[in-house]
Amino acid sequence: MKKTLAGLGKFNKVIAISFPVVLSILLVRMQSLAHRELSSPECRVQKWNIPVSLTAENQDALTQKQKAPLIQRLPVTCCQGDTSCLDEVLYGEIPVKQFKIQNSKFKIEDPDKKALLRAIAHSLQYLQTANALAAYQNYQVAGITRDAAFGGLPLRDRVFKSLKRFRELLLKTNSATELHQAIEREFVLYQSVGQDNKGSVLFTAYYEPLYAARRVPTAEYRYPVYGLPPDLNSWSKPHPTRLELEGVDGLQGAKGKLRGLELFWFRLRLEPYLAQIEGSARLQLPDGTQTAIGYAGNNAYNYKSLGRELANDGKLPLQGMTMPIILDYFQKHPQELNIYIPRDRSFVFFQENHGQPAQGSINVPLTAERSIATDKSLMPPGALALIHTSIPFVNPTGKIEERIVSRYVLDQDTGGAIKGAGRVDYFLGTGKLAGDRAGVTVSNGQLFYLLLKSQN
Repeated sequence: MKKTLAGLGKFNKVIAISFPVVLSILLVRMQSLAHRELSSPECRVQKWNIPVSLTAENQDALTQKQKAPLIQRLPVTCCQGDTSCLDEVLYGEIPVKQFKIQNSKFKIEDPDKKALLRAIAHSLQYLQTANALAAYQNYQVAGITRDAAFGGLPLRDRVFKSLKRFRELLLKTNSATELHQAIEREFVLYQSVGQDNKGSVLFTAYYEPLYAARRVPTAEYRYPVYGLPPDLNSWSKPHPTRLELEGVDGLQGAKGKLRGLELFWFRLRLEPYLAQIEGSARLQLPDGTQTAIGYAGNNAYNYKSLGRELANDGKLPLQGMTMPIILDYFQKHPQELNIYIPRDRSFVFFQENHGQPAQGSINVPLTAERSIATDKSLMPPGALALIHTSIPFVNPTGKIEERIVSRYVLDQDTGGAIKGAGRVDYFLGTGKLAGDRAGVTVSNGQLFYLLLKSQN
């Protein structure tokens, strides 16, 4: 799924959009992980940062157009009593099922472990495709590709082998601590240098929205999304902008190159636009059935965010801006959508996926809480990663609060606004709740990729 997200803020923060959002989220104060303690006093966030000695060793590479986005280090040892170091939800007290693989039976915790195993299976499937072979042949990141310490094994094969071994450990271990200890024994970690060359990565989140839509226009449902033009490759360059394609009000597409390409119609102008930002959407049709649309292509322009434009015009302050605040502004000033949406020259085309799950850029289904998007010019597609950051969750009272967590995830997507070693977008699933959480996910953390040690 090719996505672009709304970027804003002093540090070019990128925030996923949710619509509508609950009023209580507007009151959530997002805190940077860089300024929060872990559960035990002696264990600070700095423990996760890249050691100064490693940073110094790689300084030359880092200054040469970021040629070394990943630095090898040993797994982070958990502080005593620091549960945020572990992916504890994999071993929650929930009913277990039997899972059969290679003629052996293992216990699986459901649903979190099952979801992670499903995401691993998708990556293993991808890594055996011609697309993966081509992607890894073009992947030339210094310090990780055909590392001599691994006998010159091609990176795609190392990633595949590491995923299979991690799956075995996941199935055999009985606790998050046991899994972590096995990883310490058998894996090395490659940590992203982040946005500061010290390991600090900005995390945001995205989701698959759910909207009411129609296959034919009505007086109420007037705003369309469009399929991929069959002659897009023959369009003169630069391609037409959003304004040239759909007009100021978003209703002029039938007068130009988009005529006859309408797929579905929406009631609100923001809805097809937000679907373009997220790269996919699930649609509720009037007969009670659902279908889905997914990314099919774009007009080759960089995304320009609504939030940044509002700040540039003095309509909203940069400090403390979130997507709920931006959406609240447009709900109060809907006429200004015709001013700000056309400023974004980028335009996304869709295809109907007939209810299939949202897909990532490596053409496998995304898994809620277990798939991430990164800059694929720097990070290995389909690989197993560990993220350590602050994520919003819904507590028993229905309010959203943050928790510092570690999660094993699969790198299965990318995005137009996800650039550099210091950016990760975390997939939170489908629907309003996922959107509410995604809309307020802004946090600093760390990103690691897991690869087997050479003797394994």
